[in-house]
Amino acid sequence: MAIDIRKGQRVGLGLSKVGIGLGWDPNEGSGFDFDLDASAFMLGANKKLPKDEYFIFYNNLCGRGHSGDECQKNRCTDGLFGLRHTGDDPDGKSSDGNDDEALLADLSKVPAEVTEIIFCVTIHDYEIRKQNFGQVRNSYIRVYNIQTGEEIMKYELDEDFSVETAVEFGRLYKRNGEWRFEAMGVGYKGGLQYFVDKYA
Repeated sequence: MAIDIRKGQRVGLGLSKVGIGLGWDPNEGSGFDFDLDASAFMLGANKKLPKDEYFIFYNNLCGRGHSGDECQKNRCTDGLFGLRHTGDDPDGKSSDGNDDEALLADLSKVPAEVTEIIFCVTIHDYEIRKQNFGQVRNSYIRVYNIQTGEEIMKYELDEDFSVETAVEFGRLYKRNGEWRFEAMGVGYKGGLQYFVDKYA
């Protein structure tokens, strides 16, 4: 049974293959669509990216520098570093009620130098479109068991964030050899570049 998580909560996973799903409802009014982007930063002990390739996002889906078309052409079914992005959804219209974007992790394949993985959600072109999370309907992030599809935990983004445009949702981290999840829930007024500057 899934639990709704709150900022600061920590949960042991007890499994190695987990998915991080992002979902939201498309804009049904006038104006721009909402384009939410999920991304991950695989960090070392110094809280920085040991390699640029450890930044997994819509232009580096599998760690090989591939975007969506390249991953399909090369039949990338895994992540080079144990983490793979499923691809960009520019408007929230392709999911039919399910996750719009997802990151799939096989924690047994994550390099030893990676001690934590930070998961972020940002709004693409938020400045031009004048958008924030308070305007997005039914946005959430959830953690689930890839093998069974069972949802482990869920975080409703629109409940905690109103004027923010970027959120550090949570992190996977190692403790005594076990991967655990912490709900961070830290919002910012910024975009993806903010996190790149912070962790590069």
